[in-house]
Amino acid sequence: MNLDKEEAIEKLVSEFNGINGLCNVLHSNHMDGLPNVESELEMRKQVFGRNVIPKKPPKSFLRLCWEVLEDFILRILIVCAIVSMGVAIYFHVKPDSKHAHDVSEFIAEMIEGGAIIFAVLLVVFITARNDWSKERKFRGLQLKIESDQLFTIIRGGKETMVPVQDLVVGDIARVKYGDLLPADGILIHGNDLKMDESALTGESDLICKSPDKDPILLSGTNAMEGSGRMIITAVGRNSHTGIIMELLGQVAEGHNQEGSDADESESSVLQTKLTVLAKRIGFFALTIAFITVVVLCIKFTVTDLRTNGWNEEYIMVLVQFVMTGVTLLVVALPEGLPLAVTLSLTYSVSQMLKDHNLVRHLDACETMGNATCICSDKTGTLTTNRMTVVQSWINGKHRLDKHPEWEDLDPRTRYLMVECISINSGYNSGVLEPSQPGGQRSQIGNKTECALLGFVLDLKQSYEEFRKRNPEESLVKVYTFNSERKSMMTVIKIDRGYRVYAKGASEILLARSNFILGVKGPKRLNAEQRDNITKNVIEKMAAAGLRTIGLAYKDFITDHPAENEVPCQENVDWDNEQILREGLTMIAIVGIQDPVRAEVPEAILKCQRAGITVRMVTGDNINTARSIAIACGIYRPNANFLALESCEFNQMIRDNKGNVDQKKLDDVWPRLRVLARAQPTDKYVLVKGIIDSKIPKNREVVAVTGDGTNDAPALKKADVGFAMGIAGTDVSKEAADIILTDDNFTSIVKAVVWGRNVYDSIAKFLQFQLTVNVVAVVMAFLSACIINVSPLKAIQMLWVNLLMDSFASLALATKKPTEELLKRNPYGRTKSIISAEMIKNIIGHALYQIVVLMILLFAGEFFIPRLNDSVVYKDNQLEKSQITRHFTMIFNCFVVMTLFNEINSRKLHGEANIFEGITKNSTFCIVWVLTFISQVIIVQVGDVFFQTSPLDYRHWIICFIFGLGELIWGQLISMIPTPNFSRDEPDYNEGNMIPEVAIEMNEEPSSHKKSRIVKQMETAFSPAGDSEHPSAITANASQREVLSSKLVRLSKQKELERKNSCNSGSEKEAEE
Repeated sequence: MNLDKEEAIEKLVSEFNGINGLCNVLHSNHMDGLPNVESELEMRKQVFGRNVIPKKPPKSFLRLCWEVLEDFILRILIVCAIVSMGVAIYFHVKPDSKHAHDVSEFIAEMIEGGAIIFAVLLVVFITARNDWSKERKFRGLQLKIESDQLFTIIRGGKETMVPVQDLVVGDIARVKYGDLLPADGILIHGNDLKMDESALTGESDLICKSPDKDPILLSGTNAMEGSGRMIITAVGRNSHTGIIMELLGQVAEGHNQEGSDADESESSVLQTKLTVLAKRIGFFALTIAFITVVVLCIKFTVTDLRTNGWNEEYIMVLVQFVMTGVTLLVVALPEGLPLAVTLSLTYSVSQMLKDHNLVRHLDACETMGNATCICSDKTGTLTTNRMTVVQSWINGKHRLDKHPEWEDLDPRTRYLMVECISINSGYNSGVLEPSQPGGQRSQIGNKTECALLGFVLDLKQSYEEFRKRNPEESLVKVYTFNSERKSMMTVIKIDRGYRVYAKGASEILLARSNFILGVKGPKRLNAEQRDNITKNVIEKMAAAGLRTIGLAYKDFITDHPAENEVPCQENVDWDNEQILREGLTMIAIVGIQDPVRAEVPEAILKCQRAGITVRMVTGDNINTARSIAIACGIYRPNANFLALESCEFNQMIRDNKGNVDQKKLDDVWPRLRVLARAQPTDKYVLVKGIIDSKIPKNREVVAVTGDGTNDAPALKKADVGFAMGIAGTDVSKEAADIILTDDNFTSIVKAVVWGRNVYDSIAKFLQFQLTVNVVAVVMAFLSACIINVSPLKAIQMLWVNLLMDSFASLALATKKPTEELLKRNPYGRTKSIISAEMIKNIIGHALYQIVVLMILLFAGEFFIPRLNDSVVYKDNQLEKSQITRHFTMIFNCFVVMTLFNEINSRKLHGEANIFEGITKNSTFCIVWVLTFISQVIIVQVGDVFFQTSPLDYRHWIICFIFGLGELIWGQLISMIPTPNFSRDEPDYNEGNMIPEVAIEMNEEPSSHKKSRIVKQMETAFSPAGDSEHPSAITANASQREVLSSKLVRLSKQKELERKNSCNSGSEKEAEE
């Protein structure tokens, strides 16, 4: 397979006498394939190898631990712990040091440093264990996906689908659009097959494949257009992909790892915000630590140095000052944050799988919570993707609610129609009758083609009979459907020449047709008849939410051609599509119903209430797309929204040179709701334009759905790409961040809920921990400057700031999401994760705790019994070796207030009922109780290790009262108005939120926009709007036609001017 196409063809002819000779050498039949005998298949696996490529070994646990240790905060903690232990050892072993024989202090300081190291190792172990577990689960899921990946082959003369690992050399495999080839092979028969070999060659151009010009098909390449059959010649290690992987060996592992890291280094929305926050906290911590050291040095200089002069012992005093600054630095940093993020993401991803979201990239989970826009496909995502023909227009008769009888149709018309459907479809598409009476038919392959084949069965005809008379290899030429043609054509040989069958978008085929079949034969079409068919047939079907498909043909006759036939010679230039597709004879137009999923309208309404704009991007025609969008609730004809076709869209956003103008695009996308007849590049341009736009204050976060190979660029560009697990191609799944295992839009809404839950869980934890840090830093700073020592020991702060906060992260990160999360706007890309409401809560609760602790520090012994039983000060200096009940009381009160503030931290948006849903979160309750019990044990028996003195019941009651005061104080804080700058006003002017959603969210629009909002509300809620809202679920075809046609006509009036402009522009392009 390392030969180029000329060498390959020469070798194929010289050594094997062509493809048939190769099939004979491999003991295979190019029509019937291999015999379906298990012993022979197993023998081929033994001789030629299995179709399995060994995977790269996963990262070791130690490698994962090292990657966790690259975290900046963890490294600072390790350095601080080592410095602390080093200073303690230095003081202890120095012979002339006054601390040399103070064993208890040495043990306490060593315990402090060791405890920090232990806590860091705990975080590293838990994080690495989660990453290792995630890697194992992902590999297991990947293995399951690969084992479930099926490929169509022919064995024993019958088509069957087998797992890709069961393919063997000699198998005859069918290749179709969107397939990722699992093995190497030689093309036997191709229908306009084009492959994307960029993964192997780096060339982005599609490569045309044909048996006589370039028959080589390589594993790892993608079928982008057409179809064909190939004989498999190499599998597994012997395939092109396998050889490359083996040649690269360890280099491949390193290179791939770098590439993987490069991909993952693109920070998510939350990662970016946390990085900014970490830098700000780090700067704040360094500043406080530096100021503290400076203040202590100045105070020492003024008091001691000036009085007693310089002494060698003062070096150690200065080192102590530096250590005090390092302690402040440690206290200020949110050590529990990495663990909180890890726990929240890991928990959410495991739960999302139950909601049909397979998360491939962990960061996509929280990014989805910030999504402001969803660009969704129509077919299969918003609709059921189970298509059936429900209307037809044949021989000038429009049948609305039932299929025609075979006997009632004109003989020539019915023959041409059935043959056109049977032959001009992928031969891998088929419909199987139900195995049990009353069951549904099984659809295999393309759903549109299956709908047409089902129509043939409804006429009591067999499409298989027509295919047997015209086997696939006898087809002269096949032009497969793609986004540019919008149609499919197949050329067959007939008695006096050739016949071209065409099917595709009805309005496109009608424009290409010069004749139409009637009862008395073909009749010439004029412009007036085309307009009449468009208005009374195509638009009525589209208004009823149907996809309209046209069927047509064209005969090339060698002698005595009729009026609608074309004279030809024996040799026709089949590469000239323009000659083939013009001058067709229209056979029929059918309307295919793809009903809106019953749950989709409600899901879209939830998105709109959540401030998320849903846009439909589809390849269907504008009328059908608009009708489905109306039924889903995406588009409202009377609102200031846009529904555009591709040509209109591109005219409005491009400059004179054809380049996308971001300013012009910014004028379009905020009001755009439907983009029809969309090319793959249109979806990419739209997604990129929305992401790059700077109109919204907090920037847009865009999610995109896709199932086709051509959707891959848009899926990659989007902040979150959703691929369809059922209908999606391998290429789209590879490009996506999340795979929807049920292809359902409601699963996207669930992803939004989980994403917001992750975001809020981390915000809650930050609100909790930053309050702890502010209190600890202020207390450490003030006490160090006033009494030269902090009442909160380093080991106690470690318990508060790391271990207890780790428990808090577990408690706050495992709350299950609720629908309440969808009742607020998304935060967007640039808004800080620390909101004004959170700042108010942090400052408010920190102020309460600081005041309480300062009162306890300086006045506690006057009103609290049994606090003055030990000496606290000696010459205004604390005897550091003495463990006092006074300081234990301060430590305990701080922890109890922190525990009660953890309950306050369950709410982010000023909610009064902080206990709502607390009994449903068993993890929170258990962790809270265990933390409280641990605190009791630490205080009562901690002694030297935690430097505590036991408290009696009166002290505990006082601490508990101050803790309850936190809850009361929290209620008072919630009554304080949040500063106006914290509120994100919905941008009504840009169409980011529909007016009725704003009403339900109780948000008051600004006065300068109010008149337009009121006008939209009056229009949206008018009785006519309600009565004319079509339902593709409950209404039958006739009702939908009556109800929807009025709405479509109304919206079309608004777009008539743009449409005319588009048509004139298209004509100019055609002339050029």
